[in-house]
Amino acid sequence: MTLNVPNILTILRLLAAPAVAIMFLFFARPWADWFALVLFVVAALTDFVDGYLARAWKQESKFGAMLDPIADKAMVVIALLVITGFSGMNAWILLPATFIIFREVFVSGLREFLGAKAGLLKVTQLAKWKTTAQMVAIAFLFAAGAFEHYFVMQSFGMDADTVDAIFAGQISDEMGLVWKSWGAHLTWYTGVVGLWLAAVLTLATGWDYFRKALPYLRDS
Repeated sequence: MTLNVPNILTILRLLAAPAVAIMFLFFARPWADWFALVLFVVAALTDFVDGYLARAWKQESKFGAMLDPIADKAMVVIALLVITGFSGMNAWILLPATFIIFREVFVSGLREFLGAKAGLLKVTQLAKWKTTAQMVAIAFLFAAGAFEHYFVMQSFGMDADTVDAIFAGQISDEMGLVWKSWGAHLTWYTGVVGLWLAAVLTLATGWDYFRKALPYLRDS
C-alpha cells in the first residue's frame, strides 16, 4: 500500500461517507444539513482532484485504483440513505435511490464473481458521468433540505422537531405554516430531476457491465 497525496485524499473521502450521516446524529437541522452539504461537496471534489494528481504526478497505484470506486459508492449510498430518510420516504426520491443502490450492489457482485476477470468491467466514460450526476444531484438535495429548514425556522420560529414533522407530513401546513422560497423549490426539483437522470445513467451502465459479463456467466 502506497500512502501518497492522491491516496490520502481517497481515504479521507471514504471516511467522509459515514461522517455525512453522523452529522444528523449530533446536530439539529438545518445545521446538520449545512454540515453534511459542505462535507459531501468537499469530499466529492477530491474525487476529481486525487485522480488528476495521481496522473499528473505519476502516482497511480493498485491501492488507489481499488479504493477510489469504493469511496465513491460509499459516499453515494450513505448519502442516499440519509436523504431518503429526511425526505419522508418520498417516492420521487425513494425510487431512483433504490435503482442506484440496486445497481451498485449488483455490479459489485458481478466483479466479485468474475474475480480475475473483473478487469473486463473497467470504469467507462459513461460510468464517470453517472457518478458525477449522482454527486451533483445529492448535493442539490442536501442544499434543498438546508434551505427548507432555514426558511421555515426563520419565518415562523419553529424548532427543528416541528419542522421535521411538517416535512414528514405529520403536521398540516394549513394557514401558511410551511413557506418555502422559490430558491428552495428550485433547488429541490433540480436535485430530484438530477437524481432521476443519475438513476437512468446508473441502470444503463449496469446493463452494459452485465452484457460484458454475460459470456462468463453461462454454464459450459
